[in-house]
Amino acid sequence: MIIFLYGQDTYRLKEKTREIIDHYRKTQKSGLNLKYFDSENLEFGDFLAGLRSVSMFGEKKLLVLKNIASNKGFQEDFLKEIKKLAASEDVILFSQEGEAPERAFFNSLKKNAKCQEFRLLKGQQLRNWVGKKLGKQSIDKKALDRLIEMVGNNLWQMSNEIKKLSDYRSGRTIQLKDIELLVKPKIEADIFKTIDAIAAKNKKEALSLIHKHLERGDSHLYLLAMISFQFRNLLTVKSGARLKSHPYVIQKTMRQARHFSLDELKKIYRRIFQADLDIKTGKIDPDTALDLFIARI
Repeated sequence: MIIFLYGQDTYRLKEKTREIIDHYRKTQKSGLNLKYFDSENLEFGDFLAGLRSVSMFGEKKLLVLKNIASNKGFQEDFLKEIKKLAASEDVILFSQEGEAPERAFFNSLKKNAKCQEFRLLKGQQLRNWVGKKLGKQSIDKKALDRLIEMVGNNLWQMSNEIKKLSDYRSGRTIQLKDIELLVKPKIEADIFKTIDAIAAKNKKEALSLIHKHLERGDSHLYLLAMISFQFRNLLTVKSGARLKSHPYVIQKTMRQARHFSLDELKKIYRRIFQADLDIKTGKIDPDTALDLFIARI
């Protein structure tokens, strides 16, 4: 049997991989027939030798290969035997982070293996996952909305933030103020760079960064929400009010605020609102809306 797991959501991908391995260990008690292979430099002959080796105690084997996309030599040899390997009682588990490249090997895996793709969660699916991860820990609706807004679909960070918040509240309901105090927004690595480019009036760089987000799978409305979040912080700082947020965000925001006047920030914030409205009402194409927003700054 061949199992093929792949996708951009590496958190759920690794969770499923671990689940299969744990199930194998429970059913095949010795654990001596669980084999891991270094996929990058793996020779097909070495893999085949591991598969054909005598099984201790008559147990099934589980052979785990991760991120095989760069090993074309292995792929070519594997394809020649894929029908036989798929019919084997032993289990071959391929785990590939990211999209499976459109090439003969992966297309054949999809036809001959039990496949599961792990796409990045969005909308209600993401809310359901967060709710399940919270378990019995209660959370205020506004706090949940802000948590998802700040972290997005990075489940590695989301998992850590949920644990931190649950430990902090110790069974009491998580409030909006707890999110503002403890959660480090996803924008730290992404949107801050775009805001920096906007602050420097470098429209070419800002547009390039926006399109990189889109190519990676971020939605237009998500990007506007994150930009809006940060410009709202900038307005708060520039108006002299105290920003209640993570210290990292406060530090970055204070530095960025020096590049804008209060009037500039108000105009930009209105343009963000207008772009969001135009997209939601279908008045303008989302790509065009983002491009025009950057161009008019």
